[in-house]
Amino acid sequence: MTDAARPTEPIASIEHYRDLLERLNRDWRIEGYVSADGSLARRVLYQVRRVLARLLGTQETFNSELVQLVNTLAPILSSLEQVERYREALAARERRMELAFDQLRAEQQELRTVVAVLRQSNHDLTRELSQRPASAGVAPAASVPTAAGVTSSEALSHKYVGFEDQFRGAPEEIRARLAGYLEIFAGASDVLDIGCGRGEFLALLQERGVRARGIDINDSMVEVCVQKGLEASKADALEYLRAQPSGSLGGLLAAQVVEHLDPSYLTGLLDAAYTALRPGAPIVLETINPACWFAFFESYVRDITHVRPLHPDTLKFLLQASGFSGVEIRYQAPYPEHDKLQRVASPALGDAADTLNANVDKINRLLFTYLDYAAIGTRS
Repeated sequence: MTDAARPTEPIASIEHYRDLLERLNRDWRIEGYVSADGSLARRVLYQVRRVLARLLGTQETFNSELVQLVNTLAPILSSLEQVERYREALAARERRMELAFDQLRAEQQELRTVVAVLRQSNHDLTRELSQRPASAGVAPAASVPTAAGVTSSEALSHKYVGFEDQFRGAPEEIRARLAGYLEIFAGASDVLDIGCGRGEFLALLQERGVRARGIDINDSMVEVCVQKGLEASKADALEYLRAQPSGSLGGLLAAQVVEHLDPSYLTGLLDAAYTALRPGAPIVLETINPACWFAFFESYVRDITHVRPLHPDTLKFLLQASGFSGVEIRYQAPYPEHDKLQRVASPALGDAADTLNANVDKINRLLFTYLDYAAIGTRS
């Protein structure tokens, strides 16, 4: 084994070196020592060692000189003790600094959230003022919308943009995930993105020459899309689909939407989607996977706008019941392997290791599987 590959050995403590020095000073003589009240065997052994000492005089001389050298270097132990105390002090200081940095990072995240909400709120108020008729003149100060006068839906609108930015993921991350659906809509046209959000999928389709439009009930989300040059409008999904001519849509995507819908609304939406889609057109419904406990407790319950989790079997059934064919469940966003519970490899445990590993696998299947899934079907 090379020095580079040799495992690092732990540094011994100062007390270990003091004990070692004491033993060297006590045991360097080959003949050793024997007490006056020692047993006969000990006295005989002592005499044998005395003979060996005369035969090995050179070794004993070496031992003596080595012990003298070590004793000369013994004061270094005091310096090492000081170094050790200094190292411990540095480690404690590093821990304190790490805690301080953690607090700063948490405060920075809180500040980013507040700034995002305030920025979007200011944008909404500015847009509302700019849309007022010029003939109306300048409104009295008392009639200018204030934070207290904003309705709850308006407040949720701009706050939810900040929520999406912080918890759903950066636009680049969402874009990379949604890119996996592009092959499903290859060659399609008149694709509808329900709950288009910030327009990540609309932009992907636009780049590939696929005509698409999006709808969302969030004014702020729609505004983000429009500013990007995407076709988007504010609309209720069910009303919008019912207003479309039969067979006018060439595809439909709803990513992270169905968990926001009431069951009766969802079934009506699927029926309306079936009517509005052309035969052979795809439908993709992506949602959080509640069969993964981590996804349920970390993602689903965090969002206050979620209404009901949908098990993969349930959503598949609902699509089939509405007439869609070839429905499949595509799992995605796997939980990182290195963060899962780890199996043990210890022959010494025997059957206990097999039992433990079987339980680890069961827990991983419940807690740490795929965070999302998509139900994909075709309008028959």
